[in-house]
Amino acid sequence: MNGFFNVPTPKNERVRDYAPGAPETLELQAKLAEMRAEQRDVPMYIGAEEVRTGNTQTMHPPHDHQHTLGQFHRGEKSHVEDAINAALAAKEDWENLSWENRASIFLKAADLIAGPYRAEINAATMLCQSKNCYQAEIDAACELIDFLRFNVQYLTELYAEQPPENAPGIWNRLEYRPLEGFVFAITPFNFTAIAANLPGTPALMGNTVVWKPAETQIYSAHVIMKVFKAAGLPDGVINLVYSSGPDAGDIVFKHPDFSGLHFTGSTGVFRHLWKEIGTNIASYRTYPRIVGETGGKDFVMVHKSSDSSEVAAALARGAFEYQGQKCSAASRAYIPSNLWGDVKSKLLAMVADMKMGPTEDFGNFINAVIDERAFDKISSYITGAKADGAEIIAGGNFDKSKGYFIEPTIIVASSPDYRTMCEEIFGPVLTIYVYEADQFEETLELVDNTSEYALTGSIFSRDRYAVELATKKLRNSAGNFYINDKPTGAVVGQQPFGGARGSGTNDKAGAKANLMRWVSMRTIKENFVPPTDYGYAFHK
Repeated sequence: MNGFFNVPTPKNERVRDYAPGAPETLELQAKLAEMRAEQRDVPMYIGAEEVRTGNTQTMHPPHDHQHTLGQFHRGEKSHVEDAINAALAAKEDWENLSWENRASIFLKAADLIAGPYRAEINAATMLCQSKNCYQAEIDAACELIDFLRFNVQYLTELYAEQPPENAPGIWNRLEYRPLEGFVFAITPFNFTAIAANLPGTPALMGNTVVWKPAETQIYSAHVIMKVFKAAGLPDGVINLVYSSGPDAGDIVFKHPDFSGLHFTGSTGVFRHLWKEIGTNIASYRTYPRIVGETGGKDFVMVHKSSDSSEVAAALARGAFEYQGQKCSAASRAYIPSNLWGDVKSKLLAMVADMKMGPTEDFGNFINAVIDERAFDKISSYITGAKADGAEIIAGGNFDKSKGYFIEPTIIVASSPDYRTMCEEIFGPVLTIYVYEADQFEETLELVDNTSEYALTGSIFSRDRYAVELATKKLRNSAGNFYINDKPTGAVVGQQPFGGARGSGTNDKAGAKANLMRWVSMRTIKENFVPPTDYGYAFHK
């Protein structure tokens, strides 16, 4: 086929409200009941095979850990080797497939999620990751649909970027080749959309992938693979394995054809992987691409001119939606003394109104944290704050007898360097420092220097001079910076996402820049009338 093809213009998928009695609400509730009543047997996907090892581990809702959703089959080092071999075997056919046919698969996947798979992928996310219906909708459905559609648009824009000049008798052009080898994708538990995007984006650009998801997200990862298969993704393009991290890393990072890492997870793990790659750098066929989005200690900085109701709502949503288990969640806030009393009363009223319980009850705003390990870590910060005599003005209680439930907790720190102001907690804990209202600029310095991270942050102010000052002073403190808004909720195509410092490589998921990392350019110069003599005019 010959032609310059225009792809469907992407638009952000509309977020459904799931109001009581609405058709989408009834459909999702029915799917939740159906999936709770069954137990799924989840295989690995390696090449054309669904691999079942018999070494199984059960899957449970975090909010009801005695209930079993099914089981997945654990892999070993040999399965990682098989996945790499399958990826390399599929590579030639896949990278030689015309771009429009690769794009068609991912556009179809978007439409499948928007339609027949929407309830299933949302229900899976609600059950295995304990997201309420709205959080699942904006993640597993809408953001994933947006990634798939916008990435196809970005692909066409990238391919269209060609040398602007062609001298007489010369034709210059750029070819965007897939990387020479396979890509390894490691994905987190907290966003189903990220779990699909990290292997999906390199695959769209012609690469083949080995994908290792977080164990607590395998239930919904299985649905993602069902969608990709239904969309026509060929065998071996994305290979899904459930081997342990050390087993997978031991094989992947010593393989000569390793060509890229697409990672979202903790800063410590990412630094360890980077070190492993560096240790083995001489053994690779090419220098691997390393793309990572890691931790955050995200801030809300409030100026004395701010509206207290707006600040309270931003803190309530930003800190406690999805139990604070977003790398962008508001975790530390700096409130001026003149507003603190009003902000405090309004914020406490909002938190008191939040209902906590299982995701199947759509009236619950707060659900469970992901697993016992997370529960123990988060609760230890709360216990430590109590032991330190820190002021806890909301929450502070937790219980894991039925599910891993932690109340939305607000700590008021007497010192800006108290540990919960500095360390990533990744749970429903917000720490507030009240500063003297006339020390705004000095507090900006505190914000910038308190944390090793630089993912998201926001400034609240009705004073435009203060907004500009904060924007400049905090320019390196956040890769996504918000003015009079909470520091969460980046939308594909509108706010490309990623941070620097200890928060990652800032390669911006949801932007064309990320796609650029999964191709290797080749410049082609064609001379239509080559010279026939070596000489130049200067020496004659």
